[in-house]
Amino acid sequence: MLMMTPDPSTLSDALPPLRSYTHLFLPINDATDLDKAEGGSHWTLLLVSLVDGVAFHYDSLTPSNTAPAQAATRKLEQLLNIRLRYLDMEDAPQQENGSDCGVFVCAVMEELLLKRLLKTKQAGTVDMDMGRGRVDARRKRHEMVELIEKLREKAVRTESQSGHGHRHDVQSQSPPRIGPGSSAL
Repeated sequence: MLMMTPDPSTLSDALPPLRSYTHLFLPINDATDLDKAEGGSHWTLLLVSLVDGVAFHYDSLTPSNTAPAQAATRKLEQLLNIRLRYLDMEDAPQQENGSDCGVFVCAVMEELLLKRLLKTKQAGTVDMDMGRGRVDARRKRHEMVELIEKLREKAVRTESQSGHGHRHDVQSQSPPRIGPGSSAL
């Protein structure tokens, strides 16, 4: 929404109160056409520190996504009515293939949020440099699959405990059909 709207200020009612947050994590895609399902081919991370007025861009195929990240920064400035300093983080970990950008976005986000920002005491400072840290993409993909499986299992347990005990097996059921009396017939 942010990237494709001509006037970002029109989005303020559709979004949570962004100015009440200290940091925003925005995955950035290089898509330019919303009509194409696979319009973009590369994901990067834009971490915006509203406290410091800085947008940090982490690109695992530097400098592939610089223009979209700069455009997102400018749109955020319009939306929030603030000035942001844009920084390309040249020490972002670099992927070794053409398909791990999403994994790198998750790995960098995890590092910055869980291991740095949330572990820093109030009014402390956080080093936003990644030091060209290496990301084990294979291990990270495995961790992500495990997390998804745990969340799926938790959802199934919650559903069975809430009295909606049967699990729908989508593959064995036929899809819903339009019945007689429907205005679509």
